[in-house]
Amino acid sequence: MASTRRHFIQASSIASLAWQAAEGQDKKFSANDRIQIALIGTGGMGMSDVRSALLVPGVELVACCDVYDGRLQRAKELWGSQIFTTRDHREILARKDIDAVIVATPDHWHAAITMEALQAGKHVYCEKPMVHEIPEGKPVIEAQKRSGKFLQIGSQYASSLGFLKARDLFRAGAIGELNLVEAWLDRNSALGAWQYSIPPDASPKTVDWDRFLGKAPKRPFEAIRLFRWRNYNDYGTGVAGDLFVHLFTGIHTVTDSLGPTRIFATGGLRFWKDGRDAPDVMLALVDYPKTNTHPEFSLSLKVNFVAGSSGENFGVRFVGSEGVMSATMTSVTLTRTPRETEPGYTINTFAEATQKQFLKEYYEKYPPTHPTADSIRPERQERYIPPPSHNPHHEHHRNFYHAIRSNKPFFEDGVFGFRTAGPALLCNTSYFERRICSWDPQTMTAS
Repeated sequence: MASTRRHFIQASSIASLAWQAAEGQDKKFSANDRIQIALIGTGGMGMSDVRSALLVPGVELVACCDVYDGRLQRAKELWGSQIFTTRDHREILARKDIDAVIVATPDHWHAAITMEALQAGKHVYCEKPMVHEIPEGKPVIEAQKRSGKFLQIGSQYASSLGFLKARDLFRAGAIGELNLVEAWLDRNSALGAWQYSIPPDASPKTVDWDRFLGKAPKRPFEAIRLFRWRNYNDYGTGVAGDLFVHLFTGIHTVTDSLGPTRIFATGGLRFWKDGRDAPDVMLALVDYPKTNTHPEFSLSLKVNFVAGSSGENFGVRFVGSEGVMSATMTSVTLTRTPRETEPGYTINTFAEATQKQFLKEYYEKYPPTHPTADSIRPERQERYIPPPSHNPHHEHHRNFYHAIRSNKPFFEDGVFGFRTAGPALLCNTSYFERRICSWDPQTMTAS
């Protein structure tokens, strides 16, 4: 294996210095330079988003919104009693001192709050998937265009040095013509299967239940449906919206693809029979059309919540005519296997005279040689490892605030986000309706 860690670190250091120069991280930010943000949806992902955002110099949290009082109290414990808190996101959007919002609500609120925030003149960082249902996608994109503000979708794979390096290698033709991609994200833990903790004080008094439900069907208060909302299709998008979207993001980042054309998914609810209606095993087969950046290729996706091994097992494997490239959030491995120069032959069923004629012509084209040690062709493998300090989640937030300051949008905008959310949501459609789905990546329409 040819290690290229040193070169990757050097490149990353240069990129980091360029970022600091562009962002002005070495200076003290004036009041006009500060970006004041609010968090809408103060759960685990939302709080993680804020922690990453506050690592960017000049970014200040001023408000938090959540339907559960305990999380608003926790926000004040973490970030100060001066933080404005509310159950109603409209109070956040009405404030003139807020420049940008992080939308980290359950999926069924993403589109509505994102559009309201853009209309209110706020930049928006919206957690993936961008939408809960496919018809919401184009209205979100149009809302962003009308607003003139930036919308960035929160799949940090787009800011991972691993996938960005894989993109560089792919563009340089490192694996030849792409023909297959295999992607998987398996988990084997209760928390990995969304068995999140439920606070003992959760009740209709501490939770704004009607606000949580929003457009979802009305039903009596059930704490489990709020704190484990990913398990229920009324509020979440299951394996496809939580995890397939990440995989689609990484694949589209590397290949510059606009998306697939045909999708089929299967799976089942095999182990976590706890009242959820989202499957805990999902497999999908996806076909991509020929474009200027790649030939036709097929994609296999897999998520299993009882994976047989501890922790999380994740990877994307790009198989080409000249080699294989495997990418994760923390490394890229490129393997090139020399191709055979001779095709070989299968002539046993030919008549003897035909065999002799075939061999005469064959050896004229491929003269026989005596094998030597020098004729052994080595397999070449290279591994690229980001520096230990690289955190794709942190980098994704830096890219968002850099876009605001530089007035140059990051590429994972609403269009990119819909082109990953749309195919992912069609995996759910295919699974539940037991049919093959079609997607037009140019027009972003399903059938």
